[in-house]
Amino acid sequence: MSTTASVGTASAEGGGGGDVAPPSATASADTPMTGADGVPEGTSPDKPASPPGAVATTTAASTGKDAASAATFLFASESVTESHPDKLCDVISDAIVDACLTLDPASRIACETVCKTGVVIVLGEITTSASINYEQVIRDAVRDAGYDDPAKGLDYKTCNVIVALEEQSPDIAQSVDAAKVEDIGAGDSCIVFGYACEETPEFMPLSHVLATKLSARLAEVRKDGTLDWIRPDGKTQVTLEYANNESGVPVPKRVHSIVISAQHSEEVSNDKIAADLMEHVVKPVVPSQYLDESTLYHMNPSGRFVIGGPHSDAGLTGRKSNVDTYGGWGSYGGGALSGKDATKTDRSGAYAARWVAKSLVANGYCARCKVQLSYAIGLSHPMSVYICTYGTCTNKNGMAERDLVKMV
Repeated sequence: MSTTASVGTASAEGGGGGDVAPPSATASADTPMTGADGVPEGTSPDKPASPPGAVATTTAASTGKDAASAATFLFASESVTESHPDKLCDVISDAIVDACLTLDPASRIACETVCKTGVVIVLGEITTSASINYEQVIRDAVRDAGYDDPAKGLDYKTCNVIVALEEQSPDIAQSVDAAKVEDIGAGDSCIVFGYACEETPEFMPLSHVLATKLSARLAEVRKDGTLDWIRPDGKTQVTLEYANNESGVPVPKRVHSIVISAQHSEEVSNDKIAADLMEHVVKPVVPSQYLDESTLYHMNPSGRFVIGGPHSDAGLTGRKSNVDTYGGWGSYGGGALSGKDATKTDRSGAYAARWVAKSLVANGYCARCKVQLSYAIGLSHPMSVYICTYGTCTNKNGMAERDLVKMV
């Protein structure tokens, strides 16, 4: 099983109803952002609230619809391909996690990666009984990400690999390790968030799901040869027009705009790039009912994206937090989700919070849900549990919002 960094999935199989088994540190996850308490100013956690940024309501000029602009708001989510420099670093860090846990499930791992032109640096703390050829693991991950030529921004065969790993601090180890799994302490103090909503079968925001699927499609058409001009690096952004229903729940109405930036070979024309991306990326992913004559499309708006990957931008583990979580919805605790074993609760705790939020929505206790958990280093149970249903608690089985906290 490969380790993935996201807290939720962007496929239908990630959203089954009913209780969902909590994912392990080698499963997947997702997350969002708002203010310190995750609730826009002037609102209460117990009352319906538009997502952060909703005050920047669209105007008639931006939508062409006076009435719609007064009653709706725009919200955008972005994603990146698996080979974007930051995401490449996530992939490398998690490849090392997988290699260690495969041979020694008790490994303790905190692994960061940075990459730039011709170089990949891995640093952190790892305690394991496994014998790992870290350089080979790193080169294999770079190869699988599609970087096999300096012209693409990095070459797995010739890049310089620097490994600077030490053992985990014994001070941390003595506070975490325990004879029983249930007694293992948190590897660090942190706060984490989980989020879920009814917008999609995955119980994820539609803006986030569409952006994520578009980025995944960019990688797919590169790997299967559908678009021979496409290179590994890429980014997507989807802006949706939402309207709150009578219960105050944001409901997606239409796609306002789609932005795709795809790294490409030297010889391909901008017209072909735009046509190919529309035909082979946008159309297979975005449901036609959300597209209309006013939807805006920006395909490679910079006009040129030949230089990409680590050659264009340095990459760093954990720098695509909203991509890994909820596309800007809900809240985000601040810790990276990649390069860590399950004792690092800013990763495993984020997965658990997502599992709780998803289970509450899937079982009909609310239409939207945000869960916050806090952890203290060395302690095996959360310090606090907070649940916000944005005023959508259904009181199923007589359970009000405060009762959901007790149930959790």
